Amino acid sequence: MFWTSYFLAVLALVLAWPVPVLLSRAEWPARAPFMAMVLWQAIALAGGLSMIGAMLVYGLEPIGDNLIAGVRALTGIVLHNEPTTALGFWHLFALSAAALLGAHLVFTLLLTYVKIERQRRRHRELLMLLASPSDDGPGTVVINHDSPVAYCLPGGARSVTVLSDGLMAALEPDELRAVLIHENAHLSQRHDLLLWAFAAWRQALPWFPTTRLAQVAVNSLIEMLADDAALRTESKVTLIKAIAIVASGSARPAEAALPGSRAAGMASEDRNMSGTGGADSPRTTASRVSRLLSPKPPLPSGLRAVVLAASALLLAVPTGLLIVPGLLG
Repeated sequence: MFWTSYFLAVLALVLAWPVPVLLSRAEWPARAPFMAMVLWQAIALAGGLSMIGAMLVYGLEPIGDNLIAGVRALTGIVLHNEPTTALGFWHLFALSAAALLGAHLVFTLLLTYVKIERQRRRHRELLMLLASPSDDGPGTVVINHDSPVAYCLPGGARSVTVLSDGLMAALEPDELRAVLIHENAHLSQRHDLLLWAFAAWRQALPWFPTTRLAQVAVNSLIEMLADDAALRTESKVTLIKAIAIVASGSARPAEAALPGSRAAGMASEDRNMSGTGGADSPRTTASRVSRLLSPKPPLPSGLRAVVLAASALLLAVPTGLLIVPGLLG
């Protein structure tokens, strides 16, 4: 497993720096946001798997020719209280580092989920007290706020789309319909799960600049996916006007519409984690409007297949190296 550990380490480094940087600067994701989203997820999963796998494979090299065999041998050593003389200092260090990193990633993922759920529960309680049902359909509520505000609060059967009085007064019926379709797309496509995963990745590895790039890219891509859902029934002009009006109210956080500023208010990053929509950055809004004003043809099916194949390969290569005996020697 000598070469396997080094190959995985190099793959982890490549996926932690140059690949995300290049992808974040590419223009094609706007032409195929779903494919780009798949690729970002593959990069994150393969990077984490390669990072932990490299340390595990190196640590288990003296007692197994692949990860499964090495784990079985290590389990036998632990259960039977056998001496670890077969493992040198650096092998034990690598195993400990892999265990700590794996535990850190899992713990951060769970901690981020708990934090998000707590924020959503607090926000939902405030909405129950201060919002009123909307005539635009079930799951839509209205808050008394002059600024144009629209966002959604995920929660399964308790999911709600929140609109402000100011927004409803500023929008024409077709523009309001586009906003509702956009926000409902966030809920139906479960964009909150993507935000949760990438927020946790950034929380776990904040010293990696690429975790910020990935989170920004994912935030932008989910907005594009929701825009595409609205475009199936509404015109581009209608959607652009709706985006501009909603963006004009984004200077004030959506939660500021709810009294009890500190109790209800959250930092921008927390809003992105706890809900979807209503927290666009100026850069994301600009890219959405530019995409609609100067549309480019969809990515050809051949290139879509290449992106999908690359995503599958990113996951298959580290997985295969970890479980196939002697694949790289």
